[in-house]
Amino acid sequence: MGAVTKLNQIKGYYTSLGLFVISVPGLWSLIKRSVKSKVVQKAYVKNEGGGAPPNQVAGEILSFFTRNNFAVADRGETITFEGMMVPSRGQAALLTFCTCISLGSVALVLSIAVPEGGNNWFWLTALSPLAGVYYWTKASRKEEIKVKMIVGEDGSLSEIVVRGDDEQVERMRKELGLSEKGMVYVKGIFERQ
Repeated sequence: MGAVTKLNQIKGYYTSLGLFVISVPGLWSLIKRSVKSKVVQKAYVKNEGGGAPPNQVAGEILSFFTRNNFAVADRGETITFEGMMVPSRGQAALLTFCTCISLGSVALVLSIAVPEGGNNWFWLTALSPLAGVYYWTKASRKEEIKVKMIVGEDGSLSEIVVRGDDEQVERMRKELGLSEKGMVYVKGIFERQ
């Protein structure tokens, strides 16, 4: 009976060690990346009412960005929009939750590896709100989105090249009914019809 108990303890230890190895190294990276924007560049074509004149599409793009608190910073061949990104309560809560789970796995490993601390190691999870506070204080940032409209020789809109924050670019794509050039968009099962 003692050998089975010892074997179960070893399995539990290795399971805890696996949780530790999976969660801890990525935790710091997760917290640091939460305040940075992911910049992407994508080319789009108009798919709904594809024959819309370039001036109308430009007006729709301008309207989208002004509704989302962006202002035109530079006009020319490429239009630059600037705006302030504000922290999201949901993002702060998710970051706090993920940090709590990761610190819980650290506490579990420490309670097995250093049993003198007992269950006191689980007090580490009380530090998880600091990740949310870090996000909340550092997430405000100035965003810059560049839009270039390419018009064909016949005067029709050929493509729209957008460079900026991934979330804003995706919101623009959805709201304006754009398709990524060379891609076919398939709605997900949870998206509204």
